[in-house]
Amino acid sequence: MPVARANPKTPTAPAGTSSARPGLLRQQVYEQLRGAIEQGRLPAGTRLPPSREHAAGLGVSRNTVLWAVQRLQAEGYVEARVGDGTYVSQAAGTAPTQGLVAPPRGLSKRGQLIAETAARWRPPHVAARAFRIGAPEVDTFPFALWDRLARQASPGQRSARAQYLDPAGDPQLRQAIALWLWASRGIRCDAAQVVVCSGSQQGIDLIARLLLDAGDEVLVEDPGYPGIRASLLGHGVLARPVALDAQGLRIAEGAAQWPGARMAVVTPTHQFPTGVCMHLARRQALLQWARTHDAWVVEDDYDGEFQYGKHDGKAQRVPALCSLPGSERVLYVGTFSKTLHPGLRLGFVVVPPALVEAFAMARAITDRHAPGDAQAVLARFIAEGHLLRHLRQMRELYQHRQQVLIDALADASGGALQLAPSDRGMHLLLESAPGSNDEALSRSALTAGVMLAPLSRYAMESTRRGWLFGYAGYSEAEIVAAARVVAALSLPHVRAPHTNVSSTPPHTRRKTA
Repeated sequence: MPVARANPKTPTAPAGTSSARPGLLRQQVYEQLRGAIEQGRLPAGTRLPPSREHAAGLGVSRNTVLWAVQRLQAEGYVEARVGDGTYVSQAAGTAPTQGLVAPPRGLSKRGQLIAETAARWRPPHVAARAFRIGAPEVDTFPFALWDRLARQASPGQRSARAQYLDPAGDPQLRQAIALWLWASRGIRCDAAQVVVCSGSQQGIDLIARLLLDAGDEVLVEDPGYPGIRASLLGHGVLARPVALDAQGLRIAEGAAQWPGARMAVVTPTHQFPTGVCMHLARRQALLQWARTHDAWVVEDDYDGEFQYGKHDGKAQRVPALCSLPGSERVLYVGTFSKTLHPGLRLGFVVVPPALVEAFAMARAITDRHAPGDAQAVLARFIAEGHLLRHLRQMRELYQHRQQVLIDALADASGGALQLAPSDRGMHLLLESAPGSNDEALSRSALTAGVMLAPLSRYAMESTRRGWLFGYAGYSEAEIVAAARVVAALSLPHVRAPHTNVSSTPPHTRRKTA
């Protein structure tokens, strides 16, 4: 969806505004915005920039922009979408923005909110190709082993799994997950606290339905994952953006700006999409905020298993936020979509004991339970050590592919494009100047067959810009070929203002094979 920015199509500050009276100045800003809408320079569906960015671009105060936008909203020219910004309304614009479809008539208010999320987030459903993020390696997944484990079930076991099952999940799988979390992520929990669900997205949905009411405020990372915001907005919850720095979510700033927030949703081990790891002091401050405000913290540990750092020859992994003392108000969301493959559609939520029954009933109301056969095979896959072996192979493979990506992009661009290495995750971020147009390159890359997501796609008020390079699910040949495409498209304004994406020093470069 196009975003209004300071460009030839966006109104600029009226001449002589620096010395104009505040009342006259805000009237001028209002008239220019209204004229741009009426003349089609800001078409229907266009998102206005965040007020701070908009004010800086016009050379006026933020209050001036807020007054003009609020008047336009009162007159029906623009509409505010909770937690997502301000857009030119369909009625005011000259023509709908391509791809923006109004919700069908007859939907309830909640149905309309859910339908409108399509304008903000469309989960991919086409085959992944470089450099799409979030795609794990699937070609080398041990499907033969998985099938063999499935065939080893006795007829009685197969018959039992064909019945209606516990909506909270297979008991053996819940036990296996609890033991795995203790060994891998340092989380002490009972198997009874584990509720199996269909991936992390359903886990977030269950949390929003059970712990939040329409109109509640939730602190979210900015930039952050739009699927989380879409789930919250679909329940009428207000997603409140909180900026990031080198230590992670700036919780003190968020708490001051949104004192009534009832929840914070974070990706502390490997922040999506910037890659920042939340420091211990910031984690403790977040937990203290939750206790003081009687609020919840949702920890989305979407790729926490992929940490590559070593110390004294042993892997040193950042433990989960949920493993720290005082984390009683943390709900941990995990998924096997990244560790195994997305088609499995299995994830889980670790909840306080008092909430287990409510979460199980919500799961029963939604889709009763996960498939019994898949749960049983996964339980054995974990208990017999196959998950550990698979992850060891993937960590080694992903770390190698990351270096291939770094070298390939640098080689193809003659050293102009330098990606900083990271000791965790499945993608790298290349940042450009704040507020720059990162969408143009992404569109050109897509036309050339390369999926390169712009950072602005994940921002609410943040002006951080750049591109995300997924590498985990692609062969060396695919990575090298895609890197050449991106380099050939030229990035004249690229720079990396944020160098804290990685906590490891740059590697000595290795030539790609």
